[in-house]
Amino acid sequence: MTKILALIIFLNMVGAGVWAADRTVKGYVLDKEGTPLPGAVVYDDGNHKAVADGDGYFELTVPDDVRQLKAGYVGFATLTHPMVRPDDVQVLVLSPATELKEVVVSTGGLGNIRSRSSVMQMESITSQALTRAACCNLSESFVSNPSVDVAYSDAVTGAKQIQLLGLAGTYVQMLTENFPNLRGAASVYGLDYVPGPWMQSIQVSKGAASVKNGYESVTGQINIEYKKPKVADPLFVNLFASSAGRYEGNVVGAVELNKRLSTALFLNYYNEEQAHDRDGDTFLDMPKMQALSLMNRWHYQTPRLVSQWGFKLLADRRESGQTAHTLHGDMAMAPYAISNDANRVEAFAKNGLIIDQDRNESVAIIVSGSYHGQQSGYADKSYYVYESNVYASLLYERDFGRHHKLAAGLNYNWDKYSQRGNVVSTYRPQWADVSESVGGAYAEYTWRPSDKLTWMAGLRGDRSSRYGWFVTPRTHIKYSPAPWVDFRASAGKGYRSAFVFPENSYLLASSRTWHIDSDLSQEAAWNYGVGASVRIPVGGRDLNVNAEWFYTDFERQVVVDLDKDAHGIYFHDLDGRSTSSVVQVDASYELLRGLTLLGAYRWMDVKSTYNGTLMRKPLTSRYKALATASYETPLKKWQFDLTVQFNGGGRMPSPDADNPLCATTFPSYVILNAQLTRRFLRWSIYAGGENLTDYRQKNPVVAAANPYGPDFDATMVWGPTMGYKLYCGIRYNIPKPL
Repeated sequence: MTKILALIIFLNMVGAGVWAADRTVKGYVLDKEGTPLPGAVVYDDGNHKAVADGDGYFELTVPDDVRQLKAGYVGFATLTHPMVRPDDVQVLVLSPATELKEVVVSTGGLGNIRSRSSVMQMESITSQALTRAACCNLSESFVSNPSVDVAYSDAVTGAKQIQLLGLAGTYVQMLTENFPNLRGAASVYGLDYVPGPWMQSIQVSKGAASVKNGYESVTGQINIEYKKPKVADPLFVNLFASSAGRYEGNVVGAVELNKRLSTALFLNYYNEEQAHDRDGDTFLDMPKMQALSLMNRWHYQTPRLVSQWGFKLLADRRESGQTAHTLHGDMAMAPYAISNDANRVEAFAKNGLIIDQDRNESVAIIVSGSYHGQQSGYADKSYYVYESNVYASLLYERDFGRHHKLAAGLNYNWDKYSQRGNVVSTYRPQWADVSESVGGAYAEYTWRPSDKLTWMAGLRGDRSSRYGWFVTPRTHIKYSPAPWVDFRASAGKGYRSAFVFPENSYLLASSRTWHIDSDLSQEAAWNYGVGASVRIPVGGRDLNVNAEWFYTDFERQVVVDLDKDAHGIYFHDLDGRSTSSVVQVDASYELLRGLTLLGAYRWMDVKSTYNGTLMRKPLTSRYKALATASYETPLKKWQFDLTVQFNGGGRMPSPDADNPLCATTFPSYVILNAQLTRRFLRWSIYAGGENLTDYRQKNPVVAAANPYGPDFDATMVWGPTMGYKLYCGIRYNIPKPL
């Protein structure tokens, strides 16, 4: 998928003004869901043919007068593809071979693809994988992924955070179609802002990432790809309901207005207004929520130019804490009510021009902007934040022969936060209005002397209005001594500017007082990684085994210290060591036709210095194990998916020595998810369950009986606060005509 992103999104498309006697045609072979088909054969009526690589990408040299291609893949009908514009990137979409009227035959799989061609440690979660679970939004897209964890930040607000390589999601650079997004104020609830049915795929890059997209990646990048107007189905509808009282509807419609211009409209609405208090502590187990999202995007394409632009609107409303219902009519005290209202606007424009087809020379300009307004209330505490962001990027790429490639460009990012409410006036009134602008340049060189070795080195320099100049070096190497084995290594540095209030507002759901150092440093860390991928033939099928180790070492860090004082939160610069060491091993295998298994184990050793002592990071599991099974019947009428998560125990923040209200450690636990899907010609129905073991953290809200007292704390969360949830849904689509 790396090349799909580079070519289609950043518009590195082929094109030339004058055709030669022979032409090199470039493109991708995909299924109808947009999943790459590695190994597909593309050919013309002569003797010219090419085999698609792991990303579905192919290059085929054909005579100048060839105007159609053919493509074949096991389980799919042979496609005859007319090249209306031969100089454009060709997208060949194959359909499954049909045997019965409403039954098709195709290959199965888990829908998670590790890129064999990428020099970086990268994996893709395809549209197929996104249908293996409820996947109402981005936060639920990683249920069956062995690398990314998603957990609730606290017991009452519904805020979630990603963990990658043992560290919080703030150290992951979040991208939407390769430009930064979901930062700052949007990082707390942003995982709920991306509906699952809107997404085409998700790319996860671990460790030091490319310098193209900025300096912020410390533990990796997560890039979200939305469905594209040019290849999306004309209509897709998804309706969902759960036993927790969640009702959701999604509609995606795409129209190809002519051969060059297409557009798509995305709609999402969900409502979860049912009150839950199974543990009887008078606090809602989950907030009552409702949200409405709308996105419109356009795509314009000529042989030399591709332009994309669009906008997105969001309104999100949440109410949690205590209500008159949970207090059972006991109004001796005012309910401890929590509210979060957010409104968000995003817009983007991407334009790319092909300069020279033969050299893959292109230039692109990307501009995006967003406005995020959020009003939060935690009983008698109020916090309002209004964030504006502008991002711009100029990119240039060119091949210098077969073995050398250069990418260079300029980036600019501007953030402004206007913060109000008694929380700001109490702790840091001077931060009522803060901003940062960062401008920089980068160069990235790729050397590929042979098919076995690839080396990529990148360097960027940036200047921050808050911290001055800083330099970001990164390098990657991939060595494949044989077709069945790949070795990778990476090293690089990442930086991050911490904005305390917007990124940690969920911590206001407690009685802890905040203590913030006046001059916090820019965070900086080195990340090192090594990995190996091996494909072992077993029983006529490949057993895919991957092993990797990543080590993160902070030079500077803004520590969120919950150990110094059980009644306070301390934000201060690191004074000592802070490291994360993560080892992961996973294996996947198609045991029987249609039955694919995945097993993974990840061990994490995350430590930081608290009050002069190097300690394990609190509320972080020591290990995670994952086992998944996916089975499709031979005719693809039925699909069964099962996921089991084994979460290791860990350390709790140090409790009050005189009045300990929570334990010093938390135990391991198991979560089971399952789903059954029945497919028809144009629609499918699915039903499943989450947390079928009904595991719940006991007493997740500390001192719930006295929320206005000094011991109240709803942020000591390490496990699920909701029990099992059953759900069902319907998907309907009108496929794009071939």
